[in-house]
Amino acid sequence: MPVSISQPGVEILAPVTEGYAGILAPAAVGFLADLHRTFNARRKQLLVARHDRQQRLDAGERPDFLPDTRPIRESEWTGAPIPGDILNRRVEITGPVDRKMIINALNSGAKVFMADFEDSSTPLWTNLLDGHINLHNAIRREITYTDPSTGKHYKLVDQPAVLFIRPRGWHLEERHVLVDGEPISGSIFDFGLYFFHNARELLNRGSGPYFYLPKLESHLEARLWNDIFIRAQEALEIPRGSIRATVLIETILATFEMDEILYELREHSAGLNCGRWDYIFSYIKKFSADPKAVLPDRAQVTMATHFMRSYSRLAIKTCHRRNVHAMGGMSAYIPVKSDPAANEKAITQVQADKEREAGDGHDGTWVAHPGLVPVALEIFNRLMPAPNQISKQLPDYHPTAADLLQVPDGQITEGGLKQNVAVGLGYVEAWLRGIGCVPLFNLMEDAATAEISRAQLWQWVHHGAKLNDGRVIDVALVESLIDAELARQQSLVDSLRFAAYQKAAGLMRELIRAPHFVEFLTVPAYERVLKEETFAAT
Repeated sequence: MPVSISQPGVEILAPVTEGYAGILAPAAVGFLADLHRTFNARRKQLLVARHDRQQRLDAGERPDFLPDTRPIRESEWTGAPIPGDILNRRVEITGPVDRKMIINALNSGAKVFMADFEDSSTPLWTNLLDGHINLHNAIRREITYTDPSTGKHYKLVDQPAVLFIRPRGWHLEERHVLVDGEPISGSIFDFGLYFFHNARELLNRGSGPYFYLPKLESHLEARLWNDIFIRAQEALEIPRGSIRATVLIETILATFEMDEILYELREHSAGLNCGRWDYIFSYIKKFSADPKAVLPDRAQVTMATHFMRSYSRLAIKTCHRRNVHAMGGMSAYIPVKSDPAANEKAITQVQADKEREAGDGHDGTWVAHPGLVPVALEIFNRLMPAPNQISKQLPDYHPTAADLLQVPDGQITEGGLKQNVAVGLGYVEAWLRGIGCVPLFNLMEDAATAEISRAQLWQWVHHGAKLNDGRVIDVALVESLIDAELARQQSLVDSLRFAAYQKAAGLMRELIRAPHFVEFLTVPAYERVLKEETFAAT
C-alpha cells in the first residue's frame, strides 16, 4: 500500500510502498531537499559551463594545464591522512546494487566493493530504492538472499570488503522526486539518502562514508562536491572529514586538473582512479567535431597507447605527491566457464593489465567479476608487498598536453564496426529492461563501454571514416548492420527482449543520425524508461 511522505515543497512521483517508507522518511527527504535548495543552482551553472566549454572545443580550442591554478600545482601540500580501513585497497570489485551482487562482491575477497548507482545500474525507481535498502542491510550485517531458482542461501562473511558508493553524475536528474517543482539531482539523491541513513553507523563500525565521484570535468565540480560534504556533515553532526571520496579521472578535461581536484577535496580525498572506458568515450565526445581525432577500433585503444599510458602515469605522479591513492582501472574481460580457450585468453589479458598497473605504481585496481579477484590479488601481492605504493614517486615524469592528447594509431575494421553495433544494441536493450551491467562477447559491458560503441559509430559516420578495406562508413552501412543484428537477435531471444532490441535500435539510429553529438546516451534512454515506468505504475 502506498505511503504518503509529507515534506513542504517536495513531491514524489512514484509509489512509496511500506518497504520504501523507511528510506524515504520525512527527515531523510527534508535532508535531500536542503541539499537540493542549497546546491542545485550551482550544479546547473556548472552544466552550462560544460556546454560553453564544448562549444569552444568544437571551434578548435584544445585543453591544457590551467595557468591560473599553477600555484596549486607547484606548491607543496597533501591530502588528509588516509583512514586505516582503506590504506590497503589493492583489489576493488564493482557492480550494481542488487541484493545478490552486493553479498557476492562483499564476500569476494576484494579489499573494497564499489556499489554502483551509476554506469552499471538503470535508474528505475525500484532499482534505486531497493539498492538503498540492500546497502542499509549490508552495513548492519543483516543482508541475506535466497535464490528462488536454486534455493541457494547467501549471507555475509565475517570480514567483508570495505564499502564505497558511486552516485550518479552531475548531468543526471532523479525525475521521480521534485523539490519546489524541479527534479532533484541524481547525484544529491544517491549521495544524500546513503549518507543520511548510514554515515553514523559506518563510523560506529570503524569505517566511514566513502564515495566514488564520476565524470567530473573540472576542479570547480570537485569544489561543489566538497561543499556538499561539509554541509551534509554539519547537518547531521558528523565529524568534518569523515567523508572520503575517490574521484574517477574519466574525462579528458579532468586530466589537466588532477592536482586542483585533489586540492579542492583535500580534507575528504581518497585519491583518484583511472576510469579508462569513460575516458576513451570522453576523448571521442570532447573532440567529436575534429576529423583528426578519429579513433581506431575500441579493441586497439588500450592502456598501452601513448595518450592512455601518459594519463595513467600522470595520475600516479599526482596522487603520490599528495599522499593519496592512485587506483588503476578495470579490464573488461571476465571468466568464460564454458570455453577453456576463451577463459585462458581472458585471464592472460587481465594478468597483463594488472602487471602493468602494479609495475607502474598504482595502489590497486578494479575487477568486474569475483573470479578475477584472486588473479589481481596475486599480482598486487607479489609486486606491492606494502599496503600501497604512495612512496613510489615519479618526480622526473613531465607529460605535456601533446602527450595526453595524442591520437593513437590503428585501423577501423569491419569486425570493429559490427562489434560496436552489437554491443551498443545489446547493452541498451538490457538497460531499457532495467539491467545496467551485462556480459557481451566475454566482456563486461556497462554504460561507459556502450558509450564508446555508439560514440565511435557517430564519429566514424560523421567524419566519413574508412574501413581498412577502403569502404566509407556511412549511415546506410551502419543501418544495414543494425538491421542484420536485429534479425540475428530475433531468432535468439524471446518476444519481450526483442521488443527491447527494437527500442534500442530506434535509440541507436537516433543517436547516430544526430547532427551534433548527443552528450550521454543514458539521458534519452532515461526518458524512455520513465514512460514505461509511468505506464506500469498507473
